[in-house]
Amino acid sequence: MLLRLVPRESRTALDVGCGTGRFARRLAEFDIEVDAVDPSAQVIESAVAASPGRGGPRFRCADITETELPKDHYDYISCLASIHHVPFGTVATLRDALAPGGVLAILGCYRESTPADLAWSLAAVPANLVARLAMTGRGEPSPAPVAQPRMTLTEIRQEAGVLLPGFRLRRLLFWRYLLAYRKP
Repeated sequence: MLLRLVPRESRTALDVGCGTGRFARRLAEFDIEVDAVDPSAQVIESAVAASPGRGGPRFRCADITETELPKDHYDYISCLASIHHVPFGTVATLRDALAPGGVLAILGCYRESTPADLAWSLAAVPANLVARLAMTGRGEPSPAPVAQPRMTLTEIRQEAGVLLPGFRLRRLLFWRYLLAYRKP
């Protein structure tokens, strides 16, 4: 789903909250120069250990809220279950780091607050059980830190409307949403 949002002629990408680097490595397979950041030294260590030396992502232990990003540089920026770990306003920094025509893709988590949220949660229960069973026995759980989302989907939609004009937002199962923004 996120790979379909990568612009065709992408040369540069940033993976925010890269964890152990799985998605960053997928991006690098498309001959894209990938910078991947995560604030956890432990997961960056795991990402580097699991990655090829040449042609793979450049992993860096860094807090995205304190990292200076080059302006108008990245063709694609991904945030997989990481934006809820930082103030949502951080997306303004990511927006500014996008090259013209670049895409910001956020697979985020939201806090339940409405009857519709609860209905989606009920629908996700069987799928969540199947996913957990499928993951059993697949090695160690990710050492990435976990945080509960603070913002509701309504709040995310409102903030994004101010910071990312023209964004698209879609509710997904597993208490997630997909936000896509293309910089003019």
